[in-house]
Amino acid sequence: MAELEESGESGTRSTPSYADPLGDPYLRTRFAVPARPLTFLRRERLVKHLDRALDTPLTMVNGAAGAGKTLLVADWAAARPECLAWLTTDEADQGPGMFWAYLLQALRSSVPEMPADVGCPADPSRVPHTLLTRLAAGLSARERPVTLVLDEYDRVTDPEIAEQLEFVLHHAGGGLRLVLVTRNEPLLPLHRYRAAGELTEIRGGELAFTPQETAEMLALHGLRLPEHAARTLVERTGGWAAGLRLCAMAALESPDPHTYLKEFEADRSPVADFLLAEVLKRQSAETQDLLLRVSVLDRFDPQLANALTHRGDAEPILSALERENAFVEHLGHASYRLHPLFGEILRAHLRVRSPGLEPVLHQRAARWLRRSGHLTETLTHGAAAGDWEFSARALVDDLALGQFFTGLRSDDLAELFSRMDPGVRSTATDLVRAARELARGDLDAGLPHLDRARRGLTREDPSAQRRAAGAPYEAEHPALDPSEAAAARLGCALLEALAARLAGSPDRAEAAGEEAGELRTKVPGPLLDRHPELFALLLTHLGSARLWAGDYDAARDALAAAAGAPGGASTALPREDALGRLALIDHLNGWPGRAERRARAALAETERFGLPQPSGSGMGRLVLAAVAVERGEPARAQALLDATGEAHPALRDPVMTSCRAAVTARLRLARGDARAALQAVESAVRAEAASPWASAQRALVVAAAHLAEGRPDAAAELLLAVSDDQPACTVQAARSLLAAGRPAAAADLLDGLRPDDGFGPAVTVRATLVRAQAADAAGDPARACRLIAQALREARRELLRRPFLEAGGWIRPHLDSATLRPYAAGWLLPASASTPPDDADRPPVVEELSGRERDVLARLAQMMSTEEIAGDLYVSVNTVKTHLKSAYRKLSVNRRNDAVRRARELGLL
Repeated sequence: MAELEESGESGTRSTPSYADPLGDPYLRTRFAVPARPLTFLRRERLVKHLDRALDTPLTMVNGAAGAGKTLLVADWAAARPECLAWLTTDEADQGPGMFWAYLLQALRSSVPEMPADVGCPADPSRVPHTLLTRLAAGLSARERPVTLVLDEYDRVTDPEIAEQLEFVLHHAGGGLRLVLVTRNEPLLPLHRYRAAGELTEIRGGELAFTPQETAEMLALHGLRLPEHAARTLVERTGGWAAGLRLCAMAALESPDPHTYLKEFEADRSPVADFLLAEVLKRQSAETQDLLLRVSVLDRFDPQLANALTHRGDAEPILSALERENAFVEHLGHASYRLHPLFGEILRAHLRVRSPGLEPVLHQRAARWLRRSGHLTETLTHGAAAGDWEFSARALVDDLALGQFFTGLRSDDLAELFSRMDPGVRSTATDLVRAARELARGDLDAGLPHLDRARRGLTREDPSAQRRAAGAPYEAEHPALDPSEAAAARLGCALLEALAARLAGSPDRAEAAGEEAGELRTKVPGPLLDRHPELFALLLTHLGSARLWAGDYDAARDALAAAAGAPGGASTALPREDALGRLALIDHLNGWPGRAERRARAALAETERFGLPQPSGSGMGRLVLAAVAVERGEPARAQALLDATGEAHPALRDPVMTSCRAAVTARLRLARGDARAALQAVESAVRAEAASPWASAQRALVVAAAHLAEGRPDAAAELLLAVSDDQPACTVQAARSLLAAGRPAAAADLLDGLRPDDGFGPAVTVRATLVRAQAADAAGDPARACRLIAQALREARRELLRRPFLEAGGWIRPHLDSATLRPYAAGWLLPASASTPPDDADRPPVVEELSGRERDVLARLAQMMSTEEIAGDLYVSVNTVKTHLKSAYRKLSVNRRNDAVRRARELGLL
């Protein structure tokens, strides 16, 4: 297991600048200003109109598909190389995070002196607001504005992106000129820009070709038309640029171009009819076949196209089509794509012309992409082909099962494999099904799949084969290739460790960890390097299982290795999880300051990469809430608990459940509601015998309830039964024994604490206060004062108020003394320059009022009699008197009017 734990101690945490939030290289062609074809006609009237974009913050070029928007703006932009960035948006960007990652890369690639501290989103689905703020601030500080062109902006349909873009544009001031090239009206407050004269607009009517421009454009194609013929063609096509060019291309193939242009008629689907009848069918048989087959792809290169056609002529055909502007776009780096409308029409024609061929083409594409190392596209095409065995095996062999749990592509993978045919059964599909169920936190549904996968993997060992369950399973589960077995077994070990963590089974987690350590050397190093999240996740599972078992030292080793894992965004979630649980260990050991620092570091991991908090474990905020309780800040603790939200389903393990219950219970104890505290811990009891610290936390809450209800012997008996390695229980047991009138036994317990055990001030301060209480009870106020002073000095560094609030009424006179007040002033008691008259200098409530005492006080403030209060609360008069007496004591008053006034001063009413 040593090999496993050392794996997370080196590497960098930053996402490489050349990779997008999914870890793929940026498509740099999306940042390039598109080239104009030889037949492009420069229209000066539109270029002059676009020049106004340099004077307004927002420019919109809005027109239908094929209206000539992109080429117009590209021609204009090519003459302005300085401080101009271009980004072609893509509907595959999968959310705000991907959109802003590409936008920032476009700015960095084209604009000098861009701020270096803006950062980059890590989650494709979201972007931190702080990143947008830094970007806007950096742009507003520029002396020369940046012109940013967003081409095909109609593909951006997320209203959140529009709001974010408006925020940056507004706060960038004069530092940004935004040009949107779009098919539809963007979700921006255009009316405000129009009213302020800050919007430059070019719409479809202005984009339409005039008769003179049409004649000039046709001339570039080698067609000469008189002006009246050009006017007729413009009337028929509405001056639509793509339609005119399509007509020109088709006319060139016609024996009588002029007659063709004159007689061209549009029907219900003119573009489709024209493309199929006049473009596709006029190509050679080989070219038609290639176009129909590549229509199933979003992007492709000649080699992939050759794989679909089983020929080798894709490169010259694609190059010729691109030169002819036949709706084939060259993206650079030998990569092509079909015009979206053209591709859609071709796919529909493919289904009619060759039924059943489409899934075959997807299958061929998946296998080619798998060999080329494109996992995301491999899975997409494998799923489209319905080849689930291939897709599952590709995911398993690539060590990518961990992506179900990183928060980056988890939802996409879960959705993709949710369509998997239930009749497909193999080791790989069982592993994928197990991962999908465990990622949802469904242990019961995931374990059967995991067990079947484990049985399938044992068939590598001949002796295990003989022990495996039966021939029927063997018949339906083909054996894995030996070269793939190690990756599959490693993925299985990851899921075994997660299942053990969710089930609270440390032994099973250790076995999985040991197996993973042995398999590490059997998997190619480059494959491991591509997926650092696998071992980071495995280490967090192992560390959490050890934590549940109470083995803090071993848990700390595994969690520290996970917290130091490399991989940037891909390991952000396991790093956050590991840091949160390291913070919990610090808290359990009584070190609130350390716990707070680690918890904040945990939150920073997901925030730094823009991961949504529900994707994290939530442990960091739970620990911060626990620290707030220790510091006597119940409102802050409740706010942190409320903000925790739902943890990632795969991280809702017994540690998380017990921690939340313990923090909630201690907060309710701090508010004086012992019954609600008991309900909190009792509702979370789960295999607590396997977890010493969970048992200890429950015992502390139950014992506190016993003490509050006057049963110190019961409290002591309960705490003494807890394991000796729980110092917080030992101290609380000593306090209970002291309350039961057994000071010698309490002293013996405290003397048994070993300072070298590593427990912190949350334990030692309480132990010191118990000794001080014993000295006070024994009539030695001087010793009690010295011990309280010692406790105050130690507690002040950590702002530990709760131990003093728990101590009880005996400590109030000491804290109010001239000797000790300086130690408590300003953090435990209010600072005071002089002594106010009467009782205004009373210390605040040291022991907080219970919920029922507050109820009685509230009715007391309404001038209700004791009998009326009893009737309103459905309790006896004696019970009301008991609550009043306790409230008077805690408020340091003797009369009802003083109690009401004091409660109002302290904000209790």
